[in-house]
Amino acid sequence: MREHDLYERFESSLDGADTMRRKGKRGKRTADDAEPARRGRMTEEEKLRIARLREDQLSAADTPEDGDRWSTWGDADQGPKPRPSWLVTELAAVDRELGIVKTGKEADVFLLERALGDQACLLAAKRYRSNDHRMFHRDAGYLEGRRMKKSREMRAIQNRTAFGRNLIAEQWAVAEFAALTQLWQIGAPVPYPVQRSGTELLLEFIGDDDGNAAPRLAQARPDEDELLDLWRQLVATLTTLAEAGLTHGDLSAFNLMVHEGRLVMIDLPQVVDLVANPRGVEFLDRDVRNIAGWFAARGLPPEIGDPSALVATLLDVAGMA
Repeated sequence: MREHDLYERFESSLDGADTMRRKGKRGKRTADDAEPARRGRMTEEEKLRIARLREDQLSAADTPEDGDRWSTWGDADQGPKPRPSWLVTELAAVDRELGIVKTGKEADVFLLERALGDQACLLAAKRYRSNDHRMFHRDAGYLEGRRMKKSREMRAIQNRTAFGRNLIAEQWAVAEFAALTQLWQIGAPVPYPVQRSGTELLLEFIGDDDGNAAPRLAQARPDEDELLDLWRQLVATLTTLAEAGLTHGDLSAFNLMVHEGRLVMIDLPQVVDLVANPRGVEFLDRDVRNIAGWFAARGLPPEIGDPSALVATLLDVAGMA
């Protein structure tokens, strides 16, 4: 049986059940009556599958000729104001996927163009995985202390059902969107968070107009002056986070980008609150030592890139010295 037929039968069965209830206890079934619906509660996985089926059918029936989908701006959580002038927010705009930028253990990043007439912008579409065998290597720490109100949702997460994995993926997307929004508003050098819809984030694309992504810091080969400038930018960024009581939580040369000489911090779903998290200082120390080690290996003088001194400074800035 095709899936859409299953969905139609499911809706019909619900309608039939409602009709029988309206007849009351004395209601008699005739030969013309439909077969009664099987009583029982749908599983969360089945609800999720049917919801996705319905979304897929709607998408397929309403696809623009010159793109992959209509803009999802109107139905999404939207980025903070003031919004950048380059951003296309018209609901009549069309999204067109241009290819994959990066694959990862927890999410893949695609290049997306959103356009309306002569207006167009490039976006990075970060899509968290949910329904495969992969597990989020940080989800246990993330979920600790963040209990959901619905016990069945917590059970689904703990049992790693398909529904539960989707919930975890969406929580990561929500967490990263919130972190980027906060950091953007305090002036940290992060991509502008355009929108969040389910497990998909749309972010400012850090790269050139031809769709070439900026290199990661790990790929950079800076000379002495460039290395010193990048270190100073890094210290300024970490200071901005510390002033807000935060640290990245998983900082390395692979989640920093260098675009036209500017250092940009990315991959922030696990941003750590230095005060609220009992391991906050530990995460800060690890962040600093990881990235300071990269700079030291490329020739930054130890008296400039001393990780212990930087950690002490950042804790002082955060009011935790």
